[in-house]
Amino acid sequence: MEDIIWHQMLVGNRIPKDFFVATGTGESDLTVHAGSYHLALKNAGIEMCNIMTYSSILPSIATLIEKPNNLTHGSVMESILSVCNVENGQRGTSGLVYGWINERETKKQYGGLVCEIAGDYSPEELKQKLRLSLDELYFNGYSERFEFKSVNFLIESIIPKKKYGTALVGLCFVNYIYPVVKG
Repeated sequence: MEDIIWHQMLVGNRIPKDFFVATGTGESDLTVHAGSYHLALKNAGIEMCNIMTYSSILPSIATLIEKPNNLTHGSVMESILSVCNVENGQRGTSGLVYGWINERETKKQYGGLVCEIAGDYSPEELKQKLRLSLDELYFNGYSERFEFKSVNFLIESIIPKKKYGTALVGLCFVNYIYPVVKG
């Protein structure tokens, strides 16, 4: 048997690059997960993907793009997602806010902060809560060195007529950079 020659490469943590915005609502008389949640994913155009969620930080290279027309069925869609599941007649609102921060001195983009909130809020109430949440992150770790470049809100609300309802909003990543550390 021949000796196998191994070529090794050491890579760092992958960095999400391009993302698109997804929003949707769904209603079902059957259930939430395989019902209203799936239908909200369908309304958002991402139902064919396996959804994984991140916490709430955007790297400096992250770029907003248009939603691709051809997502692969069964692929993994990593996202920052806000989901609100409710029952008939209840209001469910999902919201997400993201803001880009720049270094004060160089004006270079450092990255982004994201906050998600879901619950029984009017869209106006949720927008205020989201901004307060974003400000709390910013003023507790970023405000001395960085300034906001821009702030963007995504809000979706539903009062289902069927037994279950779901509202969701998210940032969905489509590709990644793999930094080579060695090799």
